[in-house]
Amino acid sequence: MEKKKSLLARFLVWRLKHISDRQFISFLAVIIGICSGLGAVVIKKVVHVISHVLQGNFPVDRQNLFYVIFPTIGVFLVVIFVKYINKRPVRHGVPSVLYSISKTNGEINSHNMFSSIVTSALTVGFGGSVGLEGPTVLTGAAWGSNIGRLFHLNYKQLTLLIGCASAGAMAAIFKAPIAAIVFALEVIMLDLTMWALIPLLLSTASGIITSYFFLGMHVLYPFKILSGFNLADLPYYIALGIFTGLISTYFTKTYMFIQQMFAKINGVYRKMLVGTISLGVIIFFLPVLYGEGYEAINGSLTGDYSYLFNNSFFYSYSDNFLVLLILLALIVFFKVIATSLTFGAGGIGGIFAPTLFMGGNSGVLFALIVRHLGLRNVDVNNFALIGMAGMIAGVLHAPLTGLFLIADISGGYQLFVPLMITATISYATILAFEPHSVYTVQLARRKELMTHDKDKNVLSLMSVSRLIERDFSTVSADASLGDLVQVIAKAHRNIFIVIDEENNFQGIVKLDDIREIMFQSEKYNIVHVRDLMVIPQVIIQYDESMADVAKKYQYSDKFNLVVLKDGKYCGCVSRAQIFSTYRRMLKHFSED
Repeated sequence: MEKKKSLLARFLVWRLKHISDRQFISFLAVIIGICSGLGAVVIKKVVHVISHVLQGNFPVDRQNLFYVIFPTIGVFLVVIFVKYINKRPVRHGVPSVLYSISKTNGEINSHNMFSSIVTSALTVGFGGSVGLEGPTVLTGAAWGSNIGRLFHLNYKQLTLLIGCASAGAMAAIFKAPIAAIVFALEVIMLDLTMWALIPLLLSTASGIITSYFFLGMHVLYPFKILSGFNLADLPYYIALGIFTGLISTYFTKTYMFIQQMFAKINGVYRKMLVGTISLGVIIFFLPVLYGEGYEAINGSLTGDYSYLFNNSFFYSYSDNFLVLLILLALIVFFKVIATSLTFGAGGIGGIFAPTLFMGGNSGVLFALIVRHLGLRNVDVNNFALIGMAGMIAGVLHAPLTGLFLIADISGGYQLFVPLMITATISYATILAFEPHSVYTVQLARRKELMTHDKDKNVLSLMSVSRLIERDFSTVSADASLGDLVQVIAKAHRNIFIVIDEENNFQGIVKLDDIREIMFQSEKYNIVHVRDLMVIPQVIIQYDESMADVAKKYQYSDKFNLVVLKDGKYCGCVSRAQIFSTYRRMLKHFSED
């Protein structure tokens, strides 16, 4: 071990002398892109094998009870792996990446380099109603973070590598390089210089080439455009944007509600039973919700709606248009519920695939209704494709990602204008109801979300606990003025904290307030501290966010504020300390 450390130390010294930071980061970006691509390949291959073994001989003309049993087995295996093998929780993909950038200086636990692959493959392979994109992104980001830490890179370089890994993973799993870069900038929220795009491009290229090598160069969603953009369809694309924006709102609200319900359930196995039994009931009646649903998405894009009826009670009604509309509405309604139940039960996965699933089927449902009402003979397949962009824009709050992802993975660039219109309208619609995406809503509520606003980002990296100054003198409320004068004589601060024997905060005494009487010795035994102290109107709580602390200083003329934890005195935070730390963190956070 010592020899290895010595070799690494010597390499780091040699690297600093002979290789510039930019050259080294570019080299690491290629390596990380390959690692991210391999992660995507492994996840895809394992899920394919598991699914093929389990579903190889399913009859299509009747409901199969195994659809109910398999998700339970998958989640159970995930719980066993997490509890007894990994022995550490495995978090969901993109939110974990965002949290690491916002709160842990880009550090991601090394077990995520493999644990997300195992847990997500088991969850999705056995039919959990989630996707593989989030775990793939987290796997790549974990490789980027740990490789960066191995070579002692700073925060700016580490977050850049995480962004490179995320882009490489997205490019590999979707074979969509442009969308992957946009995803890193828009969803991972990187604030980069022009040079930083070079490693981002290198990791994206190496990720997608790795995917091509092992998975082939075929398009993920083969789509043939039969009719391009017609100006007469514009009102319906706008309406589709509103429609997908409302469904995106339903997605986010439902997902958060169910997660909150599971948070109230005690016990891992109890959560698993509640979640998997509920999920099994839904899949029993709607087998199309089994698994990630890529076959169903392709069916919606090609006009083959047999996926709605296969393995279900409704197989004999496959020619009934009304049943078709009802099933489309039901799977759009229940998909997010099935996804949330999978997560709540303990499964690991992503929400990209469920979002695309709901988007494609929402587009089909919308277009069929428009045609059935005789409003206009719109191209149903086009609306299915564009509905996917609308849902990505709404659920992820990422209109550019939705736009380029759908155009990239389908080759549908001839529909770029309606894609742009629907994605923008959908995003604007959900903003009226929910200011944060499904990825960021929990982080935002805890005020742990990093954004493109550098001021907020720097404040999010600061904490009250690290700014507390404890060299303020304390005094008892029962002490006399004479006792206080003796304390003042040895102090170098002009504020004195009044506490009781149990360290409960009672007030402060300011030197300016007692300057006139502190030399009147006849009052030393008559006047007591309780007669001189005041209770400050503004106090900082120990767990308060720095954004709130900054606001308190902004609207007050104080130079020092008391910090309390459960009423106990902890110390004080000074305006000067906040400013100097802010300047240091800003330099640490910003690009050179």
